[in-house]
Amino acid sequence: MNNSFYIAWCYLQFHWGKTLLLILSISLVIFIPLGLNHLVNKGSEDLMARAEKTPLLVGAPGSETELSLSALYFNKPKNEPVKFSEVEKIRNQKLGNPIPLNIEYRVKEQPIVGTTSEYFNFRNLELAEGRKMAVLGECVLGAEAARKLNAQVGSSVISSPSGAFDVAGSFPLKMTVVGILEETGTPDDEAVFTDIKTSWVISGKAHGHQDLQQVDNDSLLLAKDEKQAVASPAVLSYTEITPENINTFHFHGDPGDYPVNAIIVVPRDHKSELMLRGRYENEQNSVQILVPEKVISELVATMISVRDLLILAGLIIGIACLAILAFVFALSIKLRKAELQTMKHIGASRNFIGSVLGLEIGIVLLSALFLSGLLTLIVGTFGIPLIEKFIS
Repeated sequence: MNNSFYIAWCYLQFHWGKTLLLILSISLVIFIPLGLNHLVNKGSEDLMARAEKTPLLVGAPGSETELSLSALYFNKPKNEPVKFSEVEKIRNQKLGNPIPLNIEYRVKEQPIVGTTSEYFNFRNLELAEGRKMAVLGECVLGAEAARKLNAQVGSSVISSPSGAFDVAGSFPLKMTVVGILEETGTPDDEAVFTDIKTSWVISGKAHGHQDLQQVDNDSLLLAKDEKQAVASPAVLSYTEITPENINTFHFHGDPGDYPVNAIIVVPRDHKSELMLRGRYENEQNSVQILVPEKVISELVATMISVRDLLILAGLIIGIACLAILAFVFALSIKLRKAELQTMKHIGASRNFIGSVLGLEIGIVLLSALFLSGLLTLIVGTFGIPLIEKFIS
């Protein structure tokens, strides 16, 4: 057997180009259905796990899938926001605890999640260091966000403009990092959490001004006396909230009209959940309520249906490819007729020649199985994060 293996290995090594081509072809035929099945199963489990832990979602009418994905995975929201008064309305009904989410903005690629401290309790998020945000301009980073932004407790991060032509709305805000969360393996690791009022500051709903009574440059004032000063358009809004200027920040208009992209609702019990859903479904207004588990399960069912079709197509193609490979092996043996005849003349038995040919095929197949398994492992490790990044 050792002699047979040695001769088979030497042959494959000498014809390395053909051997490598065969290994790659077979491994891809095996990997495509295997890797696709693994990827869809892993993605489905991750999607359902987060959705099952989120009882209800309230948001603007539109795509239920888009609303669910933006609230669960902090994707850029495509549905219109609802008014903050909807949060107060749910709270006043005393049927559940509303948790607002404002997810319009980013720090580079990391989503800014404007919410309340109740979100940390809801997701069971623990601090690795520091504390939760307490005042305007403070933020808490997920573990991965802290690594990607190279930020620590006490450092600062700056929000990114929401668009290239957004010159009158949101403006970059420098936020102080007061805490970093423990790693959870969920989208929370990628987020920059801040108080929802801070997210409204970013959107331009609130801002501070310079102390106009201390301004000596008359070009900044339209009028000034001992009691009051009227600012001109030259007075700039602050981009950093500090203890010195925090008292100058004020909100314009009714806070109940301020935007909220989604509201997670944690009902008190099953009866409260049914009552909430019934009230929203009966009102037929500009707000919808949904169960993320049902929405995501429909998405997962679609994914599985597509997966099954692709796997079936892959298996049919795989059978055809294996038939071609069998033909290639048979043709190769026929072309090696003179070589095999020489081995027979120098004393090699029929069984010995058969074992050499069998070992050649076996080495190729085992190498292809190993490579396909390695590719599946790589896809299982990095495939889901890459897909999530592409979707977001």
